[in-house]
Amino acid sequence: MPPERASLVEIACDESGSEGEKLVGGNTEVFAHASVAIELDEASACVAELRRRIRSPAVEYKANHLLREKNRAALVWTLGPSGPIHRRARVYLVEKAHFLVRAIFAHAAPGNSTETSSKLALALCQDAPALVGRADWHAFLEWSNQLLWTRNGDVPRPTVAAYYELLDRMRWSTAGCPAAAAVEVIWTNRGLITAAAEERTARSSTLDPLLPALGRAIQVWAEGGRPVAIVHDEHSAITAGLIVELRKQWPALAGVRLVDSMHDPRVQVADFLAGVARRIAEDALTGNGDAELTAMLRPYLDPASVWGDSTSWTALDPRDHTE
Repeated sequence: MPPERASLVEIACDESGSEGEKLVGGNTEVFAHASVAIELDEASACVAELRRRIRSPAVEYKANHLLREKNRAALVWTLGPSGPIHRRARVYLVEKAHFLVRAIFAHAAPGNSTETSSKLALALCQDAPALVGRADWHAFLEWSNQLLWTRNGDVPRPTVAAYYELLDRMRWSTAGCPAAAAVEVIWTNRGLITAAAEERTARSSTLDPLLPALGRAIQVWAEGGRPVAIVHDEHSAITAGLIVELRKQWPALAGVRLVDSMHDPRVQVADFLAGVARRIAEDALTGNGDAELTAMLRPYLDPASVWGDSTSWTALDPRDHTE
């Protein structure tokens, strides 16, 4: 007899901090994507319990209700080991600036592995801001974002001459430091970046973190060969074309169904987790971390998250702590 096919797992997903390909100068510095594997009745019970604890008249509860100080006990219950999603949910985090720099190296050195691009991005993000100065570092991120942005409408792009002048200043500023090699890779292959800018309207997006987040959710929940079906809150970026791309890259995907979170309590729970995780992680990134909440979030975090700030990741990384 042929082996029995692994049973399908259906996960409910939502995100927080999504601004498409705008990775610099937006409203958030962090993107979070949550996936939960709970039944409808369990999710309904979770939402009902949060309503009982929070007692807000709002029609739909969101993460900001849980994040209010007066509702901290409800948040601790939600994330805690006796809560409804413990060991049944995962969060994929993206530090947007670092994600952008990785994309820059993917264009500047397309022959490099993802691991090599990640190492170059880490070296640049950790050392360059202090060496080149805040103004030039922000300009580098913003201009690179504009150059690689597939659909940035009427947002003016920097001239090639201005971008090259900025890169040259960065070469001088980082000379003799570990970041110098990373800057040199960009400088040597700067033509590939500006060429990509010229073709950007014809490319599929390489900057929206939603695609890798969905892919990672499929990988995590498909462990053991299980097919994975996704129920996701409605999102304009999840198009028929994107679903086709997902299926090409991750064959375990059995299907994607978009719903209004108001009509699926599982997606509401994913929305709670994504919003809470983004805020806790962003606070850690900006040096305002809450030690208790950071510790409670760690068991949910995907160690494959895209994060460049070493100080905050030391606090967040689930591999470095025994909970």
